Amino acid sequence: MELTPMWFGVYKALKFLLYPLSWIIAAGLLTLLIAVLPVTPRRTTWVRRFAFCTMLLLLLTATPLLSNIYISLLEARYPPFTAAPASKFDAVVVLAGGVFHKGSLRPADETSEASRHRTACGAELWRQGLAPRLLLTGGDATVLRTGPSESREMKRWALSLGVPESVIQVEENSRTTYENAVQTKAVLGPAHILLVTAAYHLPRAVGLFQKQGFVVTPVACGYESTHHPQQAWEQKNVFDFIPTARALLLSTQSIDEVAGILVYWITGKWQP
Repeated sequence: MELTPMWFGVYKALKFLLYPLSWIIAAGLLTLLIAVLPVTPRRTTWVRRFAFCTMLLLLLTATPLLSNIYISLLEARYPPFTAAPASKFDAVVVLAGGVFHKGSLRPADETSEASRHRTACGAELWRQGLAPRLLLTGGDATVLRTGPSESREMKRWALSLGVPESVIQVEENSRTTYENAVQTKAVLGPAHILLVTAAYHLPRAVGLFQKQGFVVTPVACGYESTHHPQQAWEQKNVFDFIPTARALLLSTQSIDEVAGILVYWITGKWQP
């Protein structure tokens, strides 16, 4: 069932509650709010507590060593894809990874780096002769549908990589990973597919596509982590303990994926 613009807006707004930066800001604001009130022993205690929580949240979510462990737990779920001899699939399905909108500085809509990378991975699988079709899935992900179609922009990129237009299919009605799976089923029907997306996104995506009846072979396209979780401790250095913006982003992606898996599993849309 497709979300209306209102509910899709609610869905996107609620996601901000999952983001570690939202938690850090909330804890910091509470610290500041109590700190400006008249001083009492009890308020001083609460200022200390909220300040401690703010720093603890920052360290837990923005420390590279920890964030790499979080994301690697997702990325290690499926091993790198290696095609077996004579492997054949019905289609290569590539999930969109975003698009940059045109504006006063950017002259035209552009595929994001994630979308370009995934499209290139899908094109290479097709070029290897593993499937006769390349399906690019992802529509306009803006709340009011006023932006570009992600899959249309990905098609432009695929064409520039030498993929013939005759083998490319575009699905541009979906806005979420669940809708990717549903709309892909409407296009392909039951099929054995190569599913291409970022490594950390595969656990959620594979479960959603399997629930729709697909036989899924996952293909990880791009890794954020370098090592398996247990190896991260062995490879650590002093810089892995210094909070960074990238580490905060990786923690955010990890939490977003785990929350998505839980919600879809509870609602019966995802299967292990």
